Amino acid sequence: MPHDITGEPHWHEPNGNTYAGTAAWNRRATPYDRFMAAQDVPIIRDIAIPDLQNVGLGNWPDMGGRGAFIQLFGTEGLWGSYLVEVPGAGALNAERHLYEEIFLVLEGRGTTEIWATDGDPPEIFEWERGSLFSIPLNSFHRIVNSSSNPALLLAGTSAPNIFNLLNDQHVIFKSDVSFPRRFNTQGNNFETKDGLEEDEARGLAMRRTNIIPDVFATELYLDNRRTPGYRRLEPKMAENIFYQYIGEYPAGHYSRAYYPGEAAVFISIGGAGYCNSWPEDIGPTPWKTGSQDEVLRIEYGFASMISACPMPRLRWFHQHFNSGRDPLRLLAWYGPNNHRAQKAGVPGEMIADEGVLEVDKPGGTSIPYWMEDPAVRLTFESECAKNKSNSFMEDHYFREGTTWNFSSGG
Repeated sequence: MPHDITGEPHWHEPNGNTYAGTAAWNRRATPYDRFMAAQDVPIIRDIAIPDLQNVGLGNWPDMGGRGAFIQLFGTEGLWGSYLVEVPGAGALNAERHLYEEIFLVLEGRGTTEIWATDGDPPEIFEWERGSLFSIPLNSFHRIVNSSSNPALLLAGTSAPNIFNLLNDQHVIFKSDVSFPRRFNTQGNNFETKDGLEEDEARGLAMRRTNIIPDVFATELYLDNRRTPGYRRLEPKMAENIFYQYIGEYPAGHYSRAYYPGEAAVFISIGGAGYCNSWPEDIGPTPWKTGSQDEVLRIEYGFASMISACPMPRLRWFHQHFNSGRDPLRLLAWYGPNNHRAQKAGVPGEMIADEGVLEVDKPGGTSIPYWMEDPAVRLTFESECAKNKSNSFMEDHYFREGTTWNFSSGG
């Protein structure tokens, strides 16, 4: 068969013993990249966004508002995010799609209409600043602004996974497949639920509810896994695979450094502080070894959004600091099947929770306080003094051999 056909793409075999093709290339755009570009709104690619409320937005005709895509480093292809502004006394366009979607309301108040089939009466629920809710998979929905001022919502989605797998927008947006386990057409999908249960993998506090009316103030529960007094809740919404949780650090405390896993992003929803991130390969004590310039320090202010692992093929330590006088509350988004508790393997095998297991144990990625770089505590105490707050990091936390399980008295 001839190599060249007039008017058609062609390929030539290499000469002699040379390799075919090239040793390097420009990374190709994925189907999701092409979709974002076609929407003609800003695409934010960075390690962090200091204030989601100050992101420049563009007109978004397909959505019926203004918006911007957010693709923090390390999340590419793993999950997606965007900001959307709903016009005052207006509404976004109705839509349905085959990817999961969670919304955090940053500004405004309004309602959302949900229905399964054209012509069905919609189920309607209210939201306001601080509400966290999820759209059941492939349900029709329309977001309505009840105020004369614009509303601003942050969305987390599994859109990249679906776009890059199916590569067919007609199927993604026009499929009429229903998911009755996720959306009950008889209603009551958005009644607030308060009961707790254990999450499937680790026995941590989980609540099944499609909406939390005020995630800034909702009650969290003592967990102690990151630092004494640390509180946590995992909302399980719409039977999503998209993983999320809410964590809170008490004033004057900081977490042990740990590897949170690829795709982890933290959104500050209360209090203030900062975080440190650094690649695992420079070791647990970067100041002592002269590698402090490789440590990224990023401030937590309200509505900041930070990637904890900006290079997905390289593990990073991450550490949260509350140097203020109020609790530091973070919403963690991982997307679908990215958290270690969701990873595939041989069913029934024992999996160690490396995020709480010390680095001196097999598989551990957590740096106990007694093993951390002394500069960490000194800097934290200095930051507390600047903020006229106090450090409550007690000396016994730093004694060698202190257990990671603070609930047992370590």
